[in-house]
Amino acid sequence: MKFGIAIPTDSDSWRLVRRAEELGFHHAWFYDTQLLSADCFVAMAACAMKTTRIRLGTGVLIPSNRIAAVSANAFASLNKLAPGRIDFGISTGFTGRRTMGLGAVKLSDMEEYIRVVQGLWRRETVEAEVEGKQRLIRFLNPELGLINLDDPMPLYIAASGPRARALTAKLDAGWIDGAASVAHATANIGLMREAWTASGRDAAGLNAVAWAGGAVLEPGEAYDSPRVIAQSGPRTAVMLHRAADQALSGLMNTAPLPPQFQEIVARYVAHARGFGPQGAPYLENHRGHLMFVREDERPYLTAELIRHSTWTAPAPELIERIQGIEAAGFSQIVFSILPGQEHAIEDWGRIRRAFA
Repeated sequence: MKFGIAIPTDSDSWRLVRRAEELGFHHAWFYDTQLLSADCFVAMAACAMKTTRIRLGTGVLIPSNRIAAVSANAFASLNKLAPGRIDFGISTGFTGRRTMGLGAVKLSDMEEYIRVVQGLWRRETVEAEVEGKQRLIRFLNPELGLINLDDPMPLYIAASGPRARALTAKLDAGWIDGAASVAHATANIGLMREAWTASGRDAAGLNAVAWAGGAVLEPGEAYDSPRVIAQSGPRTAVMLHRAADQALSGLMNTAPLPPQFQEIVARYVAHARGFGPQGAPYLENHRGHLMFVREDERPYLTAELIRHSTWTAPAPELIERIQGIEAAGFSQIVFSILPGQEHAIEDWGRIRRAFA
């Protein structure tokens, strides 16, 4: 089992990524969340220059954030700094779009985006829509060696629905899954395998990455201790943010909480109805999203909800869970490391060593 970290990007992320490399982590994935964190390509460039082995990927890029030609160039530029260590992670978008009150990008638009990016990497002349018109574009000076189009940059797609899983299989991409639990991840990889084999691919070729967040509990530590709230609470709060988006803005909630937590959800949604400014409750709803717990969120983050929604547990239980998803067919587990909680990499490093 490979281990990775996911980072709300900072220009100083290289310090954490260099430590992850020292601890034997395989991947560092960088959030593409404008308005919440720093630019992912800036952070990845610094990491490319400060590391030698760890792979660097967008986790995950949102197509609407920049035109395909710009992304293709950015990845190829990174590939010059860290040859053969760059990965192209992409999805239709959640966090970075919800911060602006928007839903996901159309799946067909994401597929077109991938087509243009990969075509440019192959040095092809591709037709792409630019400012509402179809244009022929290509890299004009690749022979100068200013970018690297020679080393492959593998594609990964974060896919939760049947159409997105089918596209992942069609494009022979790595698959990223938000693994809420072993049971959830096992069920999802079963669905992904069905899509994979339906596309005519050998199921053994599926490269599955489980995305998680949580904390390694110390002996006797409560699931809602201040340390756990700081490390796990932001991931739990996302479940409440989703519910508020659905209730206040009509945006789809693809991960609703089960019935036993509906009273908490109802209370949070009622609270969120007071968010301003008028017409833009998402500005307050997503402040701190996946990064820190706001004071107004804290009353809703119970020990039971944290235990349900995150990978928070004592080390032996976490090792058992990771063994469970490895047995199910996942090849990598990724844990989020939050701003101000960079020391948590040491806890996850001890878990990783159990799989060395």
